[in-house]
Amino acid sequence: MRELTAVLWPSFVMAVVGELLFFTVIDPAELYFLGSQVEVGPLATYSIGFLLFWALAAASSAFTCFLLRTAADINGDFHARR
Repeated sequence: MRELTAVLWPSFVMAVVGELLFFTVIDPAELYFLGSQVEVGPLATYSIGFLLFWALAAASSAFTCFLLRTAADINGDFHARR
């Protein structure tokens, strides 16, 4: 549970920052996706954007947690079974 909190909380904060910075510059009514204009309302655009920013930041935080594992953490179960 601690690892999950360590991933989700900072990624939530960064999603808020990313959302604020992105939509300060970009108007949701002027967004295009794959060559066609996005046809959802502004609230849905903000919500989808926030979830995408959160997912990206969570993936980054989870990858950092993955890279911080030591060899003992990775091989601990293997040696315990022997």
